[in-house]
Amino acid sequence: MKNKMIAPALLAPAIAAALLLTPVGQGAASAAAVSPQITLSASAAAANVKVEVDGKALSLNPGAFTQNGVTYVPMRAIFEALGASVTWEPTTKTIIGNNYDTTITLSIGVNKAVVNGKTVNLSAAPIEKNGTAFVPARFIAESLHAEVKWVNQTQTVQITSESAIWEKEYAEWQNDQNQAVSDSAKMTAEQIVDQYDGSIVMVNTVYSDGTGIGSGIVVGDHYILTNYHVVNGATSATIDTIYGDTLTVQGVAAYDDNTDLAIIQTKESLSNYYIDPVPVTTSFQAVKGGKVYAIGSPLGVQNTVSEGLISNVTRDGMVSMIQTNAPIDHGSSGGALFNEYGQLIGITSSGLESQANLNYAVSAIHAALLMQELPASPAADVGFLPDSGPGTLTGASMDTIQKYMKDNYSALTSMNQVIQMTDWSVKRDSKNWIVINANIDPLYYSYYFDSIKPDLRLWAVTMGYDLHKLLPNETIQFQLYYDRTFGFEPRGFDASDVTKTGDGKWRVRLPILDMQLKDQMLIQLKD
Repeated sequence: MKNKMIAPALLAPAIAAALLLTPVGQGAASAAAVSPQITLSASAAAANVKVEVDGKALSLNPGAFTQNGVTYVPMRAIFEALGASVTWEPTTKTIIGNNYDTTITLSIGVNKAVVNGKTVNLSAAPIEKNGTAFVPARFIAESLHAEVKWVNQTQTVQITSESAIWEKEYAEWQNDQNQAVSDSAKMTAEQIVDQYDGSIVMVNTVYSDGTGIGSGIVVGDHYILTNYHVVNGATSATIDTIYGDTLTVQGVAAYDDNTDLAIIQTKESLSNYYIDPVPVTTSFQAVKGGKVYAIGSPLGVQNTVSEGLISNVTRDGMVSMIQTNAPIDHGSSGGALFNEYGQLIGITSSGLESQANLNYAVSAIHAALLMQELPASPAADVGFLPDSGPGTLTGASMDTIQKYMKDNYSALTSMNQVIQMTDWSVKRDSKNWIVINANIDPLYYSYYFDSIKPDLRLWAVTMGYDLHKLLPNETIQFQLYYDRTFGFEPRGFDASDVTKTGDGKWRVRLPILDMQLKDQMLIQLKD
């Protein structure tokens, strides 16, 4: 890793907008397909509709109601109850919500949403009633991975949150594991080290701006398990074994940035160096208070062993995490966490700067799932990953911002088609604004502009939210242009929009979308 522990993203709540939008605490949705809306009996009056989340009745003011067979709930209450946050843009009546893995953009009265950059059709649009935004109950709940049940006898919408579902499943799984290892022999620290020390390596990474160190776990003849953040953005890497050998890393064979795990592939066969893989399974015991042993390379001190307890078993979003007080430090990321039965239970990944030894490991469950993505044999064309993107663009050059915009906003999905945005440019003008320009595919503008307007607006709002998060103190203008050259002089345009090119042709260039933002957002779409 780049000389630091993993950024505290795994431990932080979902990011909320600061000054860009007026917060109302409403939430997010998912691109996953959802079931039809909840349909209530004709006798279900608004005042009688109840909503429960994880067995607790929500106190709703104003209350839930039905319209055209769809149950609507106040946005703030349902999103907060399901652990999501949201931001309201009053000018366009647009909602931008997010939780740990999803960003969604909705607008009042619009039967479409943009979810993680993709357009999703809604069977019932959000509505505004007496100054409160309401959303369809089933769509929001199921989009946030919750389960929904309608109890007709009591006229109640019963929602089981993703968190409650996970906790129930995890408790059942943990009980099975506890029973499976109840008769297994415990191992001493010496026995665990004797069995697995040679299978833990130090990972040396090279980046465009420096070098880093991390740890890794041998899990196959050419494969080493580590943290995603250890190798993200690296241009090359090597591993050091405790036997003094340095081996070449060809690239990343599999990864999951959400769980912060990656499997790197070595050029050399590890069996040639008599290194045995560590078994990685979903069957292990990890209970609060259990003894654990960590092996890694903190501060580059190779294969350091530390002992501790499982302080807690928790999760971040859908990522199962093991909290431990076993000491780890910079360089420990990607190391192994074993229980006292010698089972790999976690991959050490993060720690808080505290005297309380608040350290975390990603559950080995996720590693076992990731290993299923490995090819049958090592790939010949494996490579390294590009940097996943900045947490901020403050202080970045205009070229860096331009690359970010091109990499992340060069396409819009609408009408089941991908519309390309090209010719990106970024500059700072005489009034210190950051001005961003791009061109839309002129054919889509000519034939489908009226149809894609709602999607284009939501795309722009999502972009504005993102830019404000990355450049919170900047005043920004984004303009999207129609730009096309004709063999005749077009009529009906402002003189400033038509330019003679000098070769008998004329260029039409006119802005079709203008977005400006700082503490608020202004969006104008050409009629």
